[in-house]
Parts: sequence; C-alpha cells; structure tokens
Amino acid sequence: MDTLSYKTVSANKATVTKEWLHVDAEGQTLGRLASEVAKLLRGKHKPNFTPHVDCGDNVIITNAEKINLTGNKWENKTYIRHTGYPGGQRSLTATELRSKKPERVIEKAVKGMLPKNKLGAELFRNLKVYAGATHDQEAQKPRTINLNDIK
Repeated sequence: MDTLSYKTVSANKATVTKEWLHVDAEGQTLGRLASEVAKLLRGKHKPNFTPHVDCGDNVIITNAEKINLTGNKWENKTYIRHTGYPGGQRSLTATELRSKKPERVIEKAVKGMLPKNKLGAELFRNLKVYAGATHDQEAQKPRTINLNDIK
C-alpha cells in the first residue's frame, strides 16, 4: 500500500485561497440565509476544510432590510442586551431592530451560528452586511451567489 497517497491535507493560512462572495438577501428567510452564510464564512463548502483554520470566504450581504421572518416573529422575537449596570437589561423586538439598524438582524443571526471562540470572532470579521442594494467592496470583484441554487 502506498502510504503517501493517503495523507490528510490540513489547510493553513498560507495554503487557503479566500474569495469574495456577494449574497442578495431580498426575499430570503433569516435563519436559512444565516446558516448558509455561516457555512460560507466557515469554509465548510470547500474540500480542504480544516476546523481550526479560517479557510472560509469573505461574504457581502446586501438588501438586509428586505429579509423575511416567518410567523409572528417580527412582533414576538426579542433581542436582549445588558448595559452592565444593575437593572440595565434592554430589549428590542425584531421590528424595532430592523427599523433602527436592519443589518444588525442578519449579523446577530450569523454570529450565533459561528463558533464561540477566537476563531468565531475572526470569521465574523469576514462578513459585511449592507441595508441597501449597494456595497463598498466593488474593488474586490465579488462573485454573486444564489443561495436557492446551493444544495
């Protein structure tokens, strides 16, 4: 048996090829969009995926204000934060958060699907979310991805 053909290739920062991907969130359901974007950020769609390395792509999401939530989640879903002071718990509904900062709804959903460690924080920096249809990363020449075609 030739043992050289059975070596497991482990990716590192030098061997990883990152690309820029563009996702249009118009008409997409929040959780389904967030899970697919988390896979793209993590790099699980690549054959050389390595769990402890940032081998994912940079993702740009546009039209964040046109995201869908099913059921009564616009009124019932709450986002809770704490100021750090006694009695400092604050909450917003999904509708209130969308009216203030629509990109924050997608950011919170994607961040919750990434690892809760230093790698997850590093992966989250590869995500850019914009409320409108335009974005600032035209120089990177992002490739547009249709999430409905990914299976």
